[in-house]
Amino acid sequence: MSAHRDRTDLDPIDHVALSARDIAESVAWYTKTFRCRVAYQDATWALLDFGNLKIALVIEAQHPPHVALGRADAGAFGVLETHRDGTRSTYVKDPSGNAIEIMAVD
Repeated sequence: MSAHRDRTDLDPIDHVALSARDIAESVAWYTKTFRCRVAYQDATWALLDFGNLKIALVIEAQHPPHVALGRADAGAFGVLETHRDGTRSTYVKDPSGNAIEIMAVD
């Protein structure tokens, strides 16, 4: 049992990104339905803080739906791009074609 409780040696999930047809409409629904906080919002994406995870709402034409993991060696997965919020990451695909964002953890 104790092995399941100590997770300090596991990679952290930074956020899960879900597709949204309309960012403002989706933000309104999430904040009305759940206890969360808007960390960032514009017309093309939003970031919602929950107690243990962040959910990004994305327009699929700009960002694929994905899971974002933090890694100190993120650059080993590909060229890191700097995003408008200052984070740096690269995207890879898992064997089933799902998008995985590898975020630099400093």
